[in-house]
Amino acid sequence: MAEIEDTYAEAFDGLFCRILITAKDEKRLKRAAYGCTALPMVVVGRTEGGVEKWLSKAETPDKRLGSIVQFWGAINESKPFNVSLKKFIKEVSYRIRQEILVEPTTSVLNALDSDKKFDVMDSIGHCGDGYEWEEEYHGRHVINIPLMMSGFRIERYLGYGIGVSGGNLWLLCKDENSALEAGDKALEAIHGVEGVVTPFDVCSAGSKPETHYPEIGPTTNHLYCPTLKNKIPDSKVPEGVNSIPEIVINGMSLEAVKKAMKAAIYAVKDSDGVLRISAGNYGGKLGKHKIYLRELVE
Repeated sequence: MAEIEDTYAEAFDGLFCRILITAKDEKRLKRAAYGCTALPMVVVGRTEGGVEKWLSKAETPDKRLGSIVQFWGAINESKPFNVSLKKFIKEVSYRIRQEILVEPTTSVLNALDSDKKFDVMDSIGHCGDGYEWEEEYHGRHVINIPLMMSGFRIERYLGYGIGVSGGNLWLLCKDENSALEAGDKALEAIHGVEGVVTPFDVCSAGSKPETHYPEIGPTTNHLYCPTLKNKIPDSKVPEGVNSIPEIVINGMSLEAVKKAMKAAIYAVKDSDGVLRISAGNYGGKLGKHKIYLRELVE
């Protein structure tokens, strides 16, 4: 059994929305879902995205195949909240316009029960160049945007909220193969939890707040790079560890993130080649939420 280190994951509040994409077939649906969530990898200060789950035809309002996806944005505590919200809405509109609207047969519906909503007419609806119209679609008030193929429907008001971003686990493994296998097991367990996404899936590039190159944002967490353990005097890579994948978890609530982390720990703690389970924390520099690993498994 892997040792669970006496440490915590440091997480922070973030803006998010949750949408339902539906499409005529699986090919179109997967292209839209994976495409619109593909850019957290990573452009600092932009949105993160992730696929939460896939839905059958029986589970969607329009009886087509569906996917729940989430988009996440940062909250700038030094500025009025509306500044962060305005930027977030703009970034979400890019993802929907450039990666979902252009995929034939797709529609977008709200999937977040929230009293906070934003209007997509100006940022997405007017892609119809003034020829768009509003209508009812399977009980939803949508904008129908005429396209050169079938029209694109999007619910006019999408819900948003404040959730918890940056929950994480580090899997300290003996080699790359065991790291990949354990990472996939962790993802499978996490994706069984309602309301969470893993924007980087199995991530090979854990970062740190300090950097010699601020113009490119977070850089490698050199202290935990196995390839540097014999090259730097202050390496923190334990003996026998040669691969450390990170799993980042964003969730609609702190409890959802904790539940997902717990599920992942139990999924991998007895896996061959997983020597330790740890997490990234930065002494409170990154976020206000501290999720202690050992408390999750008591």
